[in-house]
Amino acid sequence: MATEIKAWQIINGKLQAMETNLAEEGRTEPYDLEEWIASTPAIISTELAIIGRQITTKSGPLDLLGIDRSGNLVIVELKRDKLPREALAQAIDYASDIANWNIDKISEICTKYTGKSLEDSINESFPSIDLESLNINGSQRIILVGFGIESSLERMIEWLSDSYGVNINAIALKYTKTSSGDEVLTKTAIISEEIELERVKSKKKFQIPMSDEPGNYEHDKLKQLLTEYLSQNMVSAQRIRDILLPACLTKGVLTREQLKEEFVNFNEQTDISKVGYFLSLISSQVGMLKNAFLRQVIKYEYPNYPWEKDNYQIRNEYKILVKEVLASLKEQCATSTRQSTPTAVGQ
Repeated sequence: MATEIKAWQIINGKLQAMETNLAEEGRTEPYDLEEWIASTPAIISTELAIIGRQITTKSGPLDLLGIDRSGNLVIVELKRDKLPREALAQAIDYASDIANWNIDKISEICTKYTGKSLEDSINESFPSIDLESLNINGSQRIILVGFGIESSLERMIEWLSDSYGVNINAIALKYTKTSSGDEVLTKTAIISEEIELERVKSKKKFQIPMSDEPGNYEHDKLKQLLTEYLSQNMVSAQRIRDILLPACLTKGVLTREQLKEEFVNFNEQTDISKVGYFLSLISSQVGMLKNAFLRQVIKYEYPNYPWEKDNYQIRNEYKILVKEVLASLKEQCATSTRQSTPTAVGQ
């Protein structure tokens, strides 16, 4: 049978069934249930921070997007009524798209919704987390939330979780209103949160293809790829453009500690405790297999740890090219600013 929750209120020593629901009380899924979970994600998981709401995906709008303390993105799909089996296919469709999102897209979504950076949101929700070692979007979790669960959906979730280790769970909520007017929300889950989190922690993380091998592009193609990358509206690309490359051109070899100082010099309001996380994002971008063009111009070493890039520098044969690209991008930015600035009347 489908999962069902019933509640009774004890009045004068006797049980009285509480049969109210959201619709009867004028409550709705998008304006009430969604808001409750967005403001108090512990309703569905104690290790969850909501970083986005009504997120556009290739499969349509996702109700809520969260992140857990392991860096996994959490797809939260809500239904005001009983969860149908079709909800599973819809959520998997969302997850298949989100699995390809990079750190910059996730950061943009988080900032737009919370008004804070991704790193600040994670720090506030999980103070003990080491941001520099966190694997953002290494895996995805699905949490379906409704007011009852079809038996077929329950079987499918248990089978996918037990047999294939899919990070998926379904939660059935029960909304009731007592005779005194108090509103109560209770829940039950197909898989206990302890078991679900243990499976997530033990699951092998998806690894983005990485490499230390530099590219071998011809001059014009290399210049094109570098210009296109540094022109992107992505935080890490902008930090490489505005901080890493200019500092390397000025100083030659740039250590991690010097690079941290450059971050602070570039923006005095930068929180030095967050800089390590910024460096890990830059290191990840430079090390991605697909970004071989970056390694063709940026050289680095591993003097301290086999996983920590250090001693960044621009290869001598590409210093002129990098200067030309940076100058061109600076001019494009200045031109765009001039064109977007309204001319005063009478001038």
